[in-house]
Amino acid sequence: MVRRRLRTWDDPVRAAQAGDDDALSHILNEVYPRMFAVCLRMVHNRAEAADCTQEAMIRVVRGLDGFDHRAAFSTWCHRVAATTALDALRRRSRRPMAATRSDDAPEWDVEDPAAAAAVTSPVERAELRHVVARALAGVPDEFAHAVVLRDVAELDYAEIADVLQVPVGTV
Repeated sequence: MVRRRLRTWDDPVRAAQAGDDDALSHILNEVYPRMFAVCLRMVHNRAEAADCTQEAMIRVVRGLDGFDHRAAFSTWCHRVAATTALDALRRRSRRPMAATRSDDAPEWDVEDPAAAAAVTSPVERAELRHVVARALAGVPDEFAHAVVLRDVAELDYAEIADVLQVPVGTV
């Protein structure tokens, strides 16, 4: 689902591509919370998610000149974040002692405006975040990643298949 507000990315991104440091700072500050949320949902560890997000931000800056505006900028950033988190998970799986999911399921760090409008009370929002986090914690990672990429990063099925390196039908 592409939101209209994403179209406002064109001017700041083009300015950043032209070398405007203020525009670059603005867009990075705007995408950071959602990129962090994607990484956190995938790696299940705040410190590792922060590292992944930092690495993803560096990848965004380095790849900014190659961004061609065919997709929404935020979608492209979420895809970079998801790929970075998956790379971290692959590195983690090659370590002698594989890290496991923590007992305390991560909470949403970013509120979706549409969800916030539907659930108005801060207590209700906190409860909803906890319910979603617990539900995702009970799903095997390979399936949870697809859910996170679809519902948090808002990638389409083809993009999810590309990030996860699986056929679209599997997604």
